[in-house]
Amino acid sequence: MATDTLKSKNTGAGGVSGVRRLLLDNGALTALIVLVIAMSALSGDFLTTDNLLNVGVQAAVTAVLAFGATFVIVAAGIDLSVGSVAALSATVLAWSATSHGVPVFLAVVLAVATGIVAGLVNGFLIAYGKLPPFIATLAMLSVARGLALVISAGSPIAFPGSVSHLGDTLGGWLPVPVLVMVLMGLVAAFVLGRTYIGRSMYAIGGNDEAARLSGLRVNKQKLAIYALSGLFAAVAGIVLAARLSSAQPQAANGYELDAIAAVVIGGASLAGGTGKASGTLIGALILAVLRNGLNLLNVSAFWQQVVIGVVIALAVLLDTVRRKAGATPVAAGTGGNKGKQAGTYALAAVVTVGLVAATSLLHTGSSSGSTKIGLSLSTLNNPFFVQIRAGAQAEAKKQGVDLTVTDAQNDASQQANQLQNFTSSGLGAIIVNPVDSDAASNSVKAAGKAHIPVIAVDRGVNNAQTATLVASDNVTGGELAAKTIAEKLGGQGKIVILQGQAGTSAARERAQGFANGLKAYPGIQVVAQQPADFDRTKGLDVMSNLLQAHPDVQGVIAANDEMALGAIKALGSKAGSSVSVIGFDGTPDGLAAVKNGTLYASVAQQPSQLGKIAVDNALKAVKDQKIPSAIKVPVKVVTKDNVAGFTG
Repeated sequence: MATDTLKSKNTGAGGVSGVRRLLLDNGALTALIVLVIAMSALSGDFLTTDNLLNVGVQAAVTAVLAFGATFVIVAAGIDLSVGSVAALSATVLAWSATSHGVPVFLAVVLAVATGIVAGLVNGFLIAYGKLPPFIATLAMLSVARGLALVISAGSPIAFPGSVSHLGDTLGGWLPVPVLVMVLMGLVAAFVLGRTYIGRSMYAIGGNDEAARLSGLRVNKQKLAIYALSGLFAAVAGIVLAARLSSAQPQAANGYELDAIAAVVIGGASLAGGTGKASGTLIGALILAVLRNGLNLLNVSAFWQQVVIGVVIALAVLLDTVRRKAGATPVAAGTGGNKGKQAGTYALAAVVTVGLVAATSLLHTGSSSGSTKIGLSLSTLNNPFFVQIRAGAQAEAKKQGVDLTVTDAQNDASQQANQLQNFTSSGLGAIIVNPVDSDAASNSVKAAGKAHIPVIAVDRGVNNAQTATLVASDNVTGGELAAKTIAEKLGGQGKIVILQGQAGTSAARERAQGFANGLKAYPGIQVVAQQPADFDRTKGLDVMSNLLQAHPDVQGVIAANDEMALGAIKALGSKAGSSVSVIGFDGTPDGLAAVKNGTLYASVAQQPSQLGKIAVDNALKAVKDQKIPSAIKVPVKVVTKDNVAGFTG
């Protein structure tokens, strides 16, 4: 029988000390203890009740996904589709309950069934279609994400209020997502350690052919294993959507990698045969503690990715060292070491509490005299938002403000985590550039309850009160772009529209503006509209494809300068001569293209001014000064005629 845990060979009392056993036999637990102590020493905001609960909430979705992935990895498989299946399941729930009047209970059943069916399809392709697990689940990743976008038409769908309570707290302090995480962890532990299918997972992971020869119906077991993974993914999707009060078709993007990382950090082997639910939980907590602590320490989001990658590698290396130090397998399901394991966890808890209490003395009485403000940007992979950051940082330096900047990487749930961290840190004010206007509402409400004013920049927050909104008007900007291209073409011609990332408010609002503006010009024919995700490379690829079907296109409207620059690359010599391209944002690269004539115009938003004004008004809110509910920064169509005088 394969194994799910390991035991040191050196069990003699004189050979190995209790501390060394803890280090060798519980590598992930040791790493978690070290991280907690380090973060407590480095940040006085880490070791608070609110922040520790934040860590639990932020670990919940990853942990539930990872519990399902544990089943698959123990059986020597892989499931890359769990993030997309989570998004699809949540979308099915919201779509059926809100758009089609399905009773909420039945909608929840449909959502869970969606996850199970996706898992069964994976299992069938692997067990009976003989596809490698990597390929089968990679295909499901794409299919599930595509279906979520099709069902939702690319836009978030409001979540039923009765289900949204899964994102709330009990008694005003205990987060429901943490309870769901614990419950699903207990279910996973029971399945792995106490059931026939759990023992089958270890047998299949240890030696697939030996398991078959011993009488196991391996193919049917694989169906059940992947179905379980799909079920856990559906639960994770529902919890995530409840936190965001909306089903986001782009939610949980990349979460499959976090889930796999949590399982591996927790001591499971990708070769199969080892792994346990408690280890997976510890792995998910390690990732959550890392992200939470690095946010509190104001570490760049780019460096956070580097640090997390290094920690994953070190965790696996520690596991390898542990095995080489003399670990021997123990049969799965044996109970001889359970009391000893419980004792180890108790000892770890005592050691951690003692050391953390000691390190907390480092922060006693320490405080900063400057006002602290947090800025959460939707992404820093776009020059427009980089300019917002630059304007905010320049104003913060001028005003003597301690500004912490985070990058949500276009992930609404990651931004929710960052806003939670800001709230628990007791900042003077928070500035948020929402990934999605609906998804940010719960986090903004929580900040309001903590009496922390919130300033929205570039995009508003729906269903939550903010001190003010500092923004350009995306709809008006879209109308100006449509008018500019139509007048350039003399009111007649064929154009294509490159849309932004599906599901984001900026993409929706600018698209609405394009549509509104073009109504006045019936001679302008929109021959194609395709999303290019605000990305230059995708703009190049999408435009190259569209040119094959529409070589006679005369104009292009892009929802940002990055996509416009990609389109210019695809158009080659046509750009600025036979094809006019309009961008949006007024970024430095976009303005340079306007100067050289390849980009006809850009609807400039003056992003550095947005950042500056947001910080200025955040300071006023901290001082309880009266500020307007909305501050509009004018947009301006910049062409070759006026680009020289435009400062941004």
